[in-house]
Amino acid sequence: FHAPPQFERDNRDKARVAEMKRSATQAFTHVASEAVFDEMRRDERVTVLTAAMCQGNQLERIRDEIPDRFFDVGICESHAVAFAAGQAKAGLRPVVAIYSTFLQRAIDHIFQEVTLQDLPVTFMLDRSGLTGPDGPTHHGLFDFSYLRMLPNMVVMAPGDGHDLPPMLELALAHDGACAIRYPKATATRIAGKRMPVEFGQAEVLSWGEDGCIVCCGALRPECVDAAETLRQEGLEIGIINARFVKPLDRETILRAVAACGFVVTVEEAALAGGFGSALLEAASDEGLSTRHVRRLGVPDQFIAHGDRKELLAELGLD
Repeated sequence: FHAPPQFERDNRDKARVAEMKRSATQAFTHVASEAVFDEMRRDERVTVLTAAMCQGNQLERIRDEIPDRFFDVGICESHAVAFAAGQAKAGLRPVVAIYSTFLQRAIDHIFQEVTLQDLPVTFMLDRSGLTGPDGPTHHGLFDFSYLRMLPNMVVMAPGDGHDLPPMLELALAHDGACAIRYPKATATRIAGKRMPVEFGQAEVLSWGEDGCIVCCGALRPECVDAAETLRQEGLEIGIINARFVKPLDRETILRAVAACGFVVTVEEAALAGGFGSALLEAASDEGLSTRHVRRLGVPDQFIAHGDRKELLAELGLD
């Protein structure tokens, strides 16, 4: 009964599964699973490990069609990470697909077995950010903080569905640990010409000297709406899709801090030790004033159950 379907009773008082309308839009989970499947077909070194999250991470197709490179270790996230490190040591390119909140159980193994050994393990962190009705045990709010402190770790956050597949391709080609975090949400796509995903590079969607919104992750649509509202009030507002938490694109980010009237960082994550903190650290190291910088994200508290949109509104992130 982990994920029971909705059901209804018929005239004979028997329960049957109710037919539900499916959304035509793709979720980040689906985009991620398809990207992993494509990489596994392209490169026989790529394996997938999960910890009882085959269904949640939509890995059933991989399990059924490529079973010799799919490993479900059960509810033992620490073993999944250690197992992946062993595979990487043997020359494979393992992908660890785990919910953000559950990867916290394996922080010591990420440190000791992966980053300390500087091994190429890719972490796909589903359910990063707010998970709505699953509540405080499942909100993936701390991954920026607990991953970016580790040496030899690359941390990425796609701004939309377009960013995720090339991020995975980059991660699998990188000779070190990489983490890609994405929410339980619709994977919208930014229209128009896009900058390619390049290592440690942010994407400048627009530039405005009055102010700049630096978005790290999938709240990009909300940032675009906010910038448009401000433009209607006569302000020229730029938008930067950060893409990388670590390594931070210091050149682009610090240019915004130095040149723009104000800078607002936006992240669906804990503010303590998060992306906004990384920006402030970089600015401080450069000797730049940060009096005009404001950070938007999740404050130092546990977040209750609720609809994701309602929670975003309560947190000032809508």
